[in-house]
Amino acid sequence: MIHALGENTLRIAKALEKSGIEPTAIQSPTTRIPACAFATLWLNQISDLQDEFFGLDSHGMPPGSFALICRSLIQEADLHKALRQCLKNFSLFLHDFRGTLTVNGKRALIRLESSAKDDAYERLGEETFLVLITSLLCWLGGHRIPILRADFRHARLHLTDDNLLWGSDLNFGAKRTGIEFASSYLQRPVVQDLASLKIFLRTAPQWLVVRFRNSQALASQIRQSFRGNAYDQWPTLQGFATAQHMSASTLRRRLEREGSSYQAIKNEVRLGVAIEQLRSSARSVGEIAELIGFQEVSAFHRAFKKWTGDSPGQYRKKAKNA
Repeated sequence: MIHALGENTLRIAKALEKSGIEPTAIQSPTTRIPACAFATLWLNQISDLQDEFFGLDSHGMPPGSFALICRSLIQEADLHKALRQCLKNFSLFLHDFRGTLTVNGKRALIRLESSAKDDAYERLGEETFLVLITSLLCWLGGHRIPILRADFRHARLHLTDDNLLWGSDLNFGAKRTGIEFASSYLQRPVVQDLASLKIFLRTAPQWLVVRFRNSQALASQIRQSFRGNAYDQWPTLQGFATAQHMSASTLRRRLEREGSSYQAIKNEVRLGVAIEQLRSSARSVGEIAELIGFQEVSAFHRAFKKWTGDSPGQYRKKAKNA
């Protein structure tokens, strides 16, 4: 956010203090600030730099560009058309960053090519670009879209809460930069209109960081119940429906309207736990399979390869090498 200010320490300190952030906060990667303070800094930097991309691109985005892009996107019928239009619209303003969408079966990939003037601008520009695109996509569909895999060409310190933005399968020093998510989300309708756009633009900086999240959605409640318990305590579809005082068929219909299913949520959480364990624990593949409810290791191998393209052993080896 402050990279364009260069080495001007006085200007940097002034920008941070104006946003309610202690200047010393940027000296440590473990320091955290409130989202509202970051949102204030976001708006202040746009005003001071007259650029909604914070000076990270050789052309940039004049104030009002983001609102103009959003106005065109709410006219689209579904997220597939909206995302393709979104990437085209960003290319009208940005000269150093180009995003493309590829759909391959159950996976959708947003790939990013960059030609920034140096490594720092490329690293910061790529992450900023993908934050804007994915957060905007979540808002358009009214649903937080889980990122299944995120690859970045640049190498940097892996922060403990990076997974909140980029998901569990996050890799730095990759061959290409891109993010993957379930292509089924592209079939969801665009649910926003001009009235909700006005509200979104007033709160955009904070929502773009936090990303759209509906904690009241059934999918969110199911996901939380899975994450908070051991696998043998996960409720069945009928059990969860009974606890919510509804029939199983009603639960299925409501999840379908949210663009999800009970099994899809279960697999999403299983994958997240498996990736966490393969990356950070010494558990064997068999122990991890048992942890997330697979009675046979071979079934876990097949499922994990279907989800990620790698076997559990291959994934762990790649993660350790990275």
